[in-house]
Amino acid sequence: MAMLQIENLEVSYGMIRAIKGISFEVNEGEIVTLIGANGAGKTTILHTITGLVAAKAGSIQFEGKELTKTPPHKIVAMGMAHVPEGRRVFSQLSVLKNLQLGAYTRKDRDGIQKDLEMVYQRFPRLEERKNQLAGTLSGGEQQMLAMGRALMSHPKIILMDEPSMGLSPILVSEIFDIIKSINEAGTTVLLVEQNAKKALSIAHRGYVLETGKIVLSGPAQELMDNDSIKKAYLGE
Repeated sequence: MAMLQIENLEVSYGMIRAIKGISFEVNEGEIVTLIGANGAGKTTILHTITGLVAAKAGSIQFEGKELTKTPPHKIVAMGMAHVPEGRRVFSQLSVLKNLQLGAYTRKDRDGIQKDLEMVYQRFPRLEERKNQLAGTLSGGEQQMLAMGRALMSHPKIILMDEPSMGLSPILVSEIFDIIKSINEAGTTVLLVEQNAKKALSIAHRGYVLETGKIVLSGPAQELMDNDSIKKAYLGE
């Protein structure tokens, strides 16, 4: 059974049908990417999975439990973390405070301390700047902080929304290497990404979204080799 199972999901904003009955799944241990143009509905899907936007119809199941009526904080406690688009760090708080807030649903002090050390190991720059206000970090460092904060909830699955947005090419590569290593360490990843080439290069499988519908899906390598995808998304 899939870890995350979406079936016939529909989402509307007023009269506008943003998501038109889509179904897809994420299996444990995978990196699955959703690719598509701006406005295709990728962010809406993530927001609906994590309970920030209400589904109009359909089902979202995480480890067999229905999420469409579950409040967001309970979804986090079930083992799902969300790294939002635009990083959304608490700019007036220190780096350390931001990371500690990521663990707010947890009670295991020793485990939290261990995960903090793991985050510092993965992102040495965050440790160097742990007492700095998050708002003073560079874009790349804020992205690392947002990812580190998500890891502090000790999630089974991380949903990442446009992690490479606005970053320099060198940093983009670094962020994708980190996503890959997070996955190799045992966390499942659902990745929404404008940079289709990079996303498909680390993903196991992908789904292509166009105006709220899935038009193509398959193994990532297969999608990379597909001529219509090359033209539309890979700039070839």
